[in-house]
Amino acid sequence: MSKVKQLLDNYREHISVPWQTDRSAAQRVIFCVYPEYMELRLRARLDEFEIATKAAVHDWALFDMTDMFPSWMETRKRYVGRNFESPQTLLTALPKFKLYIAEQFELFCKEKCVSENDVVAVAGVGSLFGFLKVKDVVDLIAPMVPGRLVVFFPGSYESNNYRLLDAYDGWGYLAIPITSDQ
Repeated sequence: MSKVKQLLDNYREHISVPWQTDRSAAQRVIFCVYPEYMELRLRARLDEFEIATKAAVHDWALFDMTDMFPSWMETRKRYVGRNFESPQTLLTALPKFKLYIAEQFELFCKEKCVSENDVVAVAGVGSLFGFLKVKDVVDLIAPMVPGRLVVFFPGSYESNNYRLLDAYDGWGYLAIPITSDQ
């Protein structure tokens, strides 16, 4: 069985269990962890995660972060030249990038009328690597989702520690891990 199929089966099993309503935002987060080399295969099968979610009688909304950085840079046209000439100047602006993501996510949730029975899935978090920590972004957006926030996470999980793209920048997090292991 492929790792994506195993991840899908594990997700299906988890998402079909009745949800407890008294969970904090951090406890409503689910990380679907898969090897980074499986990114394209996973993306090709995201619709199957949606089908599994709907079969469990929950609605689904997919928020893709892949193009967030270029989209944000587009809003900063007057600074782009300076950022390319002196990339270190971008470091001071990255907190604004995090807020931009949160604003876009909030607009998305309002547009989709997200409820406590919905899954908001987030793909493309690997594109944040080198700019922001996924944990910081998740901490900011999780309270905006009254249902479940599912983060498709290319990396690894071991002993309550997540590592994006299998890099050394790992952290512990309260999220429920769903892995591609049996």
